[in-house]
Amino acid sequence: MVSTIRLTVGQAIVRFLEAQQVTRDGQTNTFFGGALGIMGHGNVGGVGQAFLEEKERMRFIQGRNEQGMGHIAVGYARLKNRMGAMVVTTSIGPGAANLVTAAGTATVNHLPVLLLPSDIFSTRRAGSVLQQIEDERSYDVSGNDSLRPVSRYWDRINRPEQLPTALLAAMETLTNPAKTGAVTLCLPQDVQAEAYDFPTSLFKERIWRIGRPRADADALAAAAEAIRASKRPFIIAGGGTVYSSASQDLTDFIEHTGIPVGSTQAAKGAVAYEHPLNVGPLGSIGLKYANQLARQADLIIGIGTRYTDFTSASNTMFQDPSVHFVNINVASFDANKEAAIAVVGDAREAIRELSRALKDWQVPSDYRRQAEEAADEARAEVVRQIQHIPGDNKLGQKEVIGIVNSFAKPQDVVVNAAGSMPSDLQKLWRPGSPLGYSVEYGYSCMGYEIPAGLGMRMAAPDREIFTFIGDASFLMYHQDVLTAIQEHEKIIIILVDNHGFGSINTLSHQVGSQGFETRFYMKNEQGLEDKDHYLPIDFPKILEGYGVPTYCPTNAEELKDAVKKAVDGETIAAIYVTVDPVVRDNSSQAWWDVATPQVAHIDSSKQAHQAYEEVRTKEQKLYL
Repeated sequence: MVSTIRLTVGQAIVRFLEAQQVTRDGQTNTFFGGALGIMGHGNVGGVGQAFLEEKERMRFIQGRNEQGMGHIAVGYARLKNRMGAMVVTTSIGPGAANLVTAAGTATVNHLPVLLLPSDIFSTRRAGSVLQQIEDERSYDVSGNDSLRPVSRYWDRINRPEQLPTALLAAMETLTNPAKTGAVTLCLPQDVQAEAYDFPTSLFKERIWRIGRPRADADALAAAAEAIRASKRPFIIAGGGTVYSSASQDLTDFIEHTGIPVGSTQAAKGAVAYEHPLNVGPLGSIGLKYANQLARQADLIIGIGTRYTDFTSASNTMFQDPSVHFVNINVASFDANKEAAIAVVGDAREAIRELSRALKDWQVPSDYRRQAEEAADEARAEVVRQIQHIPGDNKLGQKEVIGIVNSFAKPQDVVVNAAGSMPSDLQKLWRPGSPLGYSVEYGYSCMGYEIPAGLGMRMAAPDREIFTFIGDASFLMYHQDVLTAIQEHEKIIIILVDNHGFGSINTLSHQVGSQGFETRFYMKNEQGLEDKDHYLPIDFPKILEGYGVPTYCPTNAEELKDAVKKAVDGETIAAIYVTVDPVVRDNSSQAWWDVATPQVAHIDSSKQAHQAYEEVRTKEQKLYL
């Protein structure tokens, strides 16, 4: 006879989560590091009551906004290198809908997050309930269906009997490197509180093996043959390199073969900054040194990359007429991009097998020298850009990055997501470890910075977390400084104020839109911008109102003193700096395709479209 235990659905979920572990390379640990929630109708008497009963065994964190809770969980999973995750519980209606943005962030970045939004009554006995969105086509639809397209696995638990299969499917997705992302289990509020006799075996300790799938032998042989036949191969290291813990193997591979490597945002730090074959950041917001090698390459080896438009310069980067591709990726969808030889498998294992197949093969010596010279020039350019400009009394954004970086220890982490800082950070930040650079540029989600930084600190309390955030992103989301105070978690916020959407302002001018509504200007009685006066926003007062120690340096020496105090302190701290408006540079010498109107009635748009057409013709992709 099957042994059972009578629990509510909410209680069964929490007990199941507590028992889940993961293992990889002999390292085993508890998978769920805690839960975040805002109590409301739907979860207060269901999952919320279950977390109350288990509060001694699973950490619970009170959130401020559901999107922020999701981003805390994303940051946590990032610093756990996908070997850990967090749970998010919400009420129904807007509480659940607020998860959509965070779910998209998790899924785009392939980071495991478990979302438990409450849902409307499964029985429908209460009729139309508070915060319910009704769909006249079907009573089976609720607002939670908006989470379907941003989730890797989505389910609605309408009966307790459905829970075991849903939980196991959720865990399979969360721990599967090829398809991990946001997992959503919608929980009708009546079902959450409903009791059922669950099999006790459901709650036994379960260890999920995060596998290292080996690639097909023929695909590896074809990849090795393509590499041997190449004269100017170039490696693009993507985020999969970091997630696979393949940094050392990639370093050994480039040393043995002489193939240079450029990094995407997600892989910066995968190879040591000072390595002589690390030619630096690639793509539209990278530096020209990696891009010049990528343009001339006759073979591109993509390792764990998705080939986003910033990486590929909107598919114009690779200009050699005979260029072809080898892609190593655990996800077949990404491995097959660019009509590549698809090596579908774990990055670390594929690199090792390619190394054995290539034996003593190396690139031509003159190409290796060219790559090493490019790497030296890239590092020299970083030094040049972060230096203070003599005679300039204001702090520049690049200079701020350089000063903060000088205080970071090898294990410390920089966090950012949107605006002009991802470009400057990708170019200029010198990370000390593979997880030391965490700029979310898959979704580039404004407002991600503070909650994600908090999640990273929870995942790695021995690392200092430097969270760069622009003034526009700060206005979108800053509530979780209060969560950091409540939870006694330290992050260092560097709030950089350039009076508006600075990055988009420069882009707006580039496409002929004259910076329209991109600056935080005052407006006159006619609703027109007063370009002599910015909105008077006292950002330090906002932070101090939360109880955050806030420093306001105005020059380099004051900034150094502020960073030292923040690092030496034991609590959350903020540094507020004003900088000059962003000036878009061309240090990448690479294109980013942003469409301009084919028909316009203002001269600036007409001129921008003419320039766009000229560049687009010049930068046409030269291969299939």
